[in-house]
Amino acid sequence: MAPQRRAAPKAPEGRAEAERRRPSSSRKDRAPQKGSRVWLQAAGLAAVVAVAALLLWSSLGADNGISGVLARRGEVVAHRFIEVPCSEDYDVHQRFEGCTPRRCGRGVSDTVISREDAQRIRSIAEKGLSLGGSDGGASILDLHSGALSVGKHFVNLYRYFGDKVQTVFSEEDFQLYREVRRKVQLTVAQAFDLSMSSLHLTKPTFFSRINSTDAQTAHDEYWHTHVDKVTYGSFDYTSLLYLSDYLEDFGGGRFVFVDEAANMTVEPRAGRVSFFTSGSENLHRVEKVRWGTRYAITIAFTCNPDHAIADPTFT
Repeated sequence: MAPQRRAAPKAPEGRAEAERRRPSSSRKDRAPQKGSRVWLQAAGLAAVVAVAALLLWSSLGADNGISGVLARRGEVVAHRFIEVPCSEDYDVHQRFEGCTPRRCGRGVSDTVISREDAQRIRSIAEKGLSLGGSDGGASILDLHSGALSVGKHFVNLYRYFGDKVQTVFSEEDFQLYREVRRKVQLTVAQAFDLSMSSLHLTKPTFFSRINSTDAQTAHDEYWHTHVDKVTYGSFDYTSLLYLSDYLEDFGGGRFVFVDEAANMTVEPRAGRVSFFTSGSENLHRVEKVRWGTRYAITIAFTCNPDHAIADPTFT
């Protein structure tokens, strides 16, 4: 029987050969690594967007003291009213039964003045303020007294410009102004259960135009917290008609009720009427305007007929 030939023993594999034979897992490893990189990139982008949004919100006028919103710019409020306890401010002034506040509060309505009429009223302010304007951020136009901001001072619109005033305004302007005042007065009377005849227009009632220009005098520093009844003793009820839109025409510039528990803000909207009793129960301020231009008109009412003022007339 012929002897069987054995196969020659295999030589040990070299390291390179072994590596070639070893199943490759690099492709599988690369997939999770690539996915991780994509996830990290997405997370980083999201963080950048979040920071940018925060910075944008800050630049648009966010206020850390704001805890609640009475009325947002984007909503249409038929009537919203919050009752608050009256302060003692009215006790140091002569009381008028049936008018001096016994029921205090703050309210908002977007259905008193149309946005179209708000635009028409704003054009009156624009025409008057085109004759002057403050060097600082806050300009005033008072059609009753004639007060107009010019540079760092005030002038009497009617005396300073004389007959030129009649080429700037029209009788229709003043008629619209009186009509809007009457609608706002009726809204305030109804909100506080008052006879409209017991409320009297009082001074100062004025247009304001605010932008982001640095203050030049104390008159430009509109943002300080204050009480209307303390600042203007004749005020019993304060109202504001906004003539421009928050975050559309300007940033910042929200109206802030400063309360012990939580501050509350009104975001301006053209045609929006905000109203409140004028005592310390409605301590308030206006945020600094960060960009753009904010227009409004303050319309004040008193219970004291001795402090009443007449509507302006076109003469």
